[in-house]
Amino acid sequence: MKKFLSFLLIAVLVFSLVGCGAKQEPVQNNNQNETSQENTSQENTSQELTPEPGAKLVVWESEGSESEWIQYVAKKFTEKYGVEVTYEAVSNVDAKNKLATDGPAGVGADVFVAPHDHTGELVASGLVQPNDITADRVKNDFMKAAADGVSFEGQVYGYPLAIETYALFYNKDIISKAPETYEEIIEFAKTYNNPNENKYALMWDVANAYFSHSFIAGSGGYVFGNGGTNKDDIGLNNKGAVEGAKFMVSLKEILPLNSADTNYQIMDGLFSEGKAAMIINGPWAVKGYQDAGVNFGIAPLPKLPGGKHPASFSGIRSMFVSSYTKYPNAAKLFAKFATSDEMLLKRFEITKQIPPVKALMKEDIIKNDEVVAPFLAQAQYAVPMPSIPQMGVVWEPYGAAFASMWNDGVDPQEALDNAVQTIKEAIASQE
Repeated sequence: MKKFLSFLLIAVLVFSLVGCGAKQEPVQNNNQNETSQENTSQENTSQELTPEPGAKLVVWESEGSESEWIQYVAKKFTEKYGVEVTYEAVSNVDAKNKLATDGPAGVGADVFVAPHDHTGELVASGLVQPNDITADRVKNDFMKAAADGVSFEGQVYGYPLAIETYALFYNKDIISKAPETYEEIIEFAKTYNNPNENKYALMWDVANAYFSHSFIAGSGGYVFGNGGTNKDDIGLNNKGAVEGAKFMVSLKEILPLNSADTNYQIMDGLFSEGKAAMIINGPWAVKGYQDAGVNFGIAPLPKLPGGKHPASFSGIRSMFVSSYTKYPNAAKLFAKFATSDEMLLKRFEITKQIPPVKALMKEDIIKNDEVVAPFLAQAQYAVPMPSIPQMGVVWEPYGAAFASMWNDGVDPQEALDNAVQTIKEAIASQE
């Protein structure tokens, strides 16, 4: 609560600085918002929005292939609805903070793209409007992880674009077939590892909670209960979590390095050099390894002892409609149009990012793609990163717990207990 009040104070100061003439008030109610949540279903299926006369939209999306896609969508949207759309390059991870200043000044985007774990902060800060036009489609047609990821306190806010998670990359010149279990990797390491030459069977960014969480969650641990929404229920030190942590630590036998020497940059470099036989990484790394000439394959994460599937974190890229838009109908219509099956398939063709629509995942072009299929397979076991505002205080103590048990031999129960206590104290300080 203290942080929220601080944000409000900052927002007031921003309003003062931009001056009364440029001040833009967030749209709290419009034709759709005035309708009760209970009537959302009827709206989703029976109404088609009409753009406001003279509507013009500004959309923010990252540079690269995503910009190519969004400009394609804008062109098609203008052709169909006659609404002018201007694209501005804003990184999806920067959009939240930029809108906090540009929105009140009246120069922010009407529609923007952000990762799903920003949802809680976007809502708490009053920066986005509910998705009251395709909420039912999101709940029924999209993967549950996508629907949960863009929702907050039971209300859908986002328009999901793509789901991503991490998997096992393996060098085919070193190991021809991806192991299906960690036990197989341990056996392979006995014949391959050579620390004097920096050759390791498996590497991952050990102290990065984003990656190491797969061991915890695959064994029954979780960040927040009730699908990541209950800040008072932290499951990072339960029996399953500790079991997963103990197994993870046992892998130091085949990766005898401190966590600082397994960080992302080192892991990425050794795989590119053909020294690390296998690594855990995400789809964003594919092009780099292709450019480096690595003969690699991708597979779902190996199974844990007992045949359990590691539960990797998943992220959802999503569109949001700004609370400050002057054209809420046109903005929502654009977000709906962009997340139609047709436009999401086009996004896949251009970006190779997986559309989180259940029916689209069965399309041959997606399920048979040799790069996409392994991530899609792993996504079935993935858990979305919690999107509530309290997630922001989890990463540092959680990552520190992995480092302490890996580097210093701290008992996993003690390390995770310490992390949970630190997280609880940080949450309490916000209230």
